[in-house]
Amino acid sequence: MTIARETEAAIKGDMVRGDYDINRNNRKVPTLKQVWERYLPWAKEHKKSWIDDLRYYRKHLEPRFGNKKLDEISTLDIERVKLDLKRGTNRRGKPYAPATIKHQLVILRRLYNLARKWDMYDGKSPLESVTMPKLDNLQTEFLTNDQLTRLLEVLEKWPFRDSVAFIKFALFTGLRRGELFKLTWDDIDFERSLVRLRDPKGGKAENIPVSPEALGVLRDLEVTSSYVFPGKDGKQRTNFNGPWSRIRKAAGLPDNFRFHGLRHHFASTLVRAGYDLLVVQKLLTHKDSKTTQRYAHLSPSALKKAAQQSGKLLTPDSESKKFSQSG
Repeated sequence: MTIARETEAAIKGDMVRGDYDINRNNRKVPTLKQVWERYLPWAKEHKKSWIDDLRYYRKHLEPRFGNKKLDEISTLDIERVKLDLKRGTNRRGKPYAPATIKHQLVILRRLYNLARKWDMYDGKSPLESVTMPKLDNLQTEFLTNDQLTRLLEVLEKWPFRDSVAFIKFALFTGLRRGELFKLTWDDIDFERSLVRLRDPKGGKAENIPVSPEALGVLRDLEVTSSYVFPGKDGKQRTNFNGPWSRIRKAAGLPDNFRFHGLRHHFASTLVRAGYDLLVVQKLLTHKDSKTTQRYAHLSPSALKKAAQQSGKLLTPDSESKKFSQSG
């Protein structure tokens, strides 16, 4: 009896010290799909780009890892995903961009982190040993005069006027695609030539001035919804990939010219015309001036003009000379 009690006491001591991790071993490790099912409602509330996460998960992550437990997914498994995507092509037959590959890894990393935060999992993440693809985030796109002319000619004849208006308004304002999706008629101030951006990327709501040409695009639209550019059944639009792809092809633009390139073209045009980078920063609603600095190389004329004027500005004029001599 004494031996039994001593053994029981020893086992209890080992459990306290963690030598017998009975509770942990009995704890069920969730599958990636189980974490995803909890993640999706959270993402809809906290992420503007949740629809992209859903698309990528269903296409790339669920088929590979959906039924695997979190502790069954290895670093090697993830490296294989990276390699497969590098060798693979998208539905347009083009290689996957580094940003697309990185997005898969970011989603996985977030699922592991949230699983631990939500006390669903207390193991290691295989992403800790994975190197993320490096991206060139300073890519700056703009249209040549010929490309812009062809685009406008195609838009002039394009039968779907809502798509035409969407592209023209983006071209004339430099607004992000997501900002256009959320735009309502209540956000348009025709009298003061202002557009209110609700919850723009990285900041609070604000009003930005727009050109008469931009407002002219909106005046020609038929109001069918509270949204300026509505989607199906008058609801908020969530995608413009199809129309943009067809119009881009009809205009003979490069296959890799993104819709976001219209925003770059807007900014590049202003900078090349000599407008101050701070002005462009405000119109683009960049929170960090470093983001706008990518356009600095496009304004050599402004730099040259400033250099030429610097001599005069730094030389006292005749009146100043008289004043200094009399003093």
